Amino acid sequence: MFATKLVLFIAVVSLLGTFSSAAVDTFIYGGCSQAKYFPGSPYESNVNSLLTSFVSSASLYTYNNFTVNGISGDISSVYGLYQCRGDLSSGSGDCARCVARAVSRLGSLCAMACGGALQLEGCFVKYDNTTFLGVEDKTVVVRRCGPPVGYNSDELNRRDSVVGYLAASSGGSYRVGVSGNLQGVAQCTGDLSATECQDCLMEAIGRLRSDCGGAAWGDVYLAKCYARYSARGGHSRANGYGGSRNNDDDEIEKTLAIIVGLIAGVTLLVVFLSFMAKSCERGKGGK
Repeated sequence: MFATKLVLFIAVVSLLGTFSSAAVDTFIYGGCSQAKYFPGSPYESNVNSLLTSFVSSASLYTYNNFTVNGISGDISSVYGLYQCRGDLSSGSGDCARCVARAVSRLGSLCAMACGGALQLEGCFVKYDNTTFLGVEDKTVVVRRCGPPVGYNSDELNRRDSVVGYLAASSGGSYRVGVSGNLQGVAQCTGDLSATECQDCLMEAIGRLRSDCGGAAWGDVYLAKCYARYSARGGHSRANGYGGSRNNDDDEIEKTLAIIVGLIAGVTLLVVFLSFMAKSCERGKGGK
């Protein structure tokens, strides 16, 4: 299964406002299998068919899963699912637009990959050549925490209240909790049973409590569920100790400068060696 050899891409972006008001097509993370399929193969045709089914179905349903079977005896079968955030509806077109965007980005991110998964703010899509449907998976994919809030009893009580509601077994597969200016959201994929969903969410919420206990906001995404909380109007991934956007940009600029310097150095070395070789040849010819 590709999840064990996942090449993961995680966005470092600012999200201002509540989860629901953030752009539904904001990139959260994506991952692709290292295994590739051949262009023009039956597997490629089946992947394209699966992803097309996602987009078509999302205009009617906020969750669905599909299996495209290959010819009996071969290995071209592909399995997949999509799911929209619980507050998006198929009737408004929000779910379909999010899934279409996710499919488009997944196709670019994981071109020719045998498996791939992509999480946007408003929806999730995944496919693989090994069935994962109905299988609980509590692998940690993303864990990010905001800056510490210090010892603020009111803030900590509100967080405990929100996270406590998310942990309630009667909350269903999509849960929203609010206390003061703090909001929490949790959801699991529709292929899990109620018991599996609760088990997955308890794992995510437990990690949220232990890893982001005193943080202004926190995100924990497992393979089949997630739990998040944030002060409304103040959720910013760029300021968390999961990574700083400015620091990342500085590092990228430093890396690019080093690469450019190395390329320039190699180019000068090649020119110098070429000049020396020609000089030697002229010297031999003059003897």
